[in-house]
Amino acid sequence: MSRQDQSITLSVSERDKAELEALALEFGMKWGDRPNISKLVKAIAQHKLLIAPNNDWKGSRLEALKHAIDALTDLGKIEDAQIIAELLLERSELPTPLRREVEQFFHNPPPPWRLEIERYIRQEQPFELTYQDAAENTWQFHIHHAKIAMHEDRQYLDCWCEETEGNQDLGELQHNRCLRLDRIPPEAAIAPLDQKWRSYLSQIEIEIHLFSGLAFGYKTKQTEDVLNEWLTKTPPVRRVIRKVSNTFWFFREILRYGEDCEIVSPDSVRQRFQKKLKAMRDRYQID
Repeated sequence: MSRQDQSITLSVSERDKAELEALALEFGMKWGDRPNISKLVKAIAQHKLLIAPNNDWKGSRLEALKHAIDALTDLGKIEDAQIIAELLLERSELPTPLRREVEQFFHNPPPPWRLEIERYIRQEQPFELTYQDAAENTWQFHIHHAKIAMHEDRQYLDCWCEETEGNQDLGELQHNRCLRLDRIPPEAAIAPLDQKWRSYLSQIEIEIHLFSGLAFGYKTKQTEDVLNEWLTKTPPVRRVIRKVSNTFWFFREILRYGEDCEIVSPDSVRQRFQKKLKAMRDRYQID
């Protein structure tokens, strides 16, 4: 007389039951075509399936895998990068900020044109790019230097272009363009140019003076400020000289500083900012 298998009752939620059934299907534990949780439990008990911790990876390993995702993405190997992203998302110890970043990549991988632009930048290879502005006008730019930058929570391609038409910045900076990445059409035409790569965007030096609390709280911008010193004045005044490649974003920054910041030189930048302030005065009908 054969001994019947003893039965056990599992008390699990519907969600956990669905997860167990998914695991049973994944490992071939089925009764006919249906997942069989009992077979799954039996296989675990017989050590045919091993249970391992899912929260014991060190932060250094998680970061290394994230760097691998970035490196594979740069090489254009998106499918390989997504395999590693899926592996990371299965880990319970993945920190929330990193999980969100990996999820964003996994569900929204970068378009081919983005990868191509980044490859040209790394290789210091001039290239030609199709762009569509806010008025849906199509432009063709010949780019000799570029970098991807954040401006007010949006990603832009800051670049030096042969074309200056329509650029309202100072004459010294009219070769610089700031192109919103989300306005590059999906079918953008990108092609290499047989030209020389420039080391930098066009730049001018602007001197500003900072007053009151701003003077004491100001932190040097390592890649932009070429001088940061105190003037021998009472009350104290901080003197900063900065390299600027786009006056639009420069003005947007110092407008936040209000009366605690003054543009000293060059006159062309000071006068342009004065016009902006006068336009604001007229808007608010201030005599």
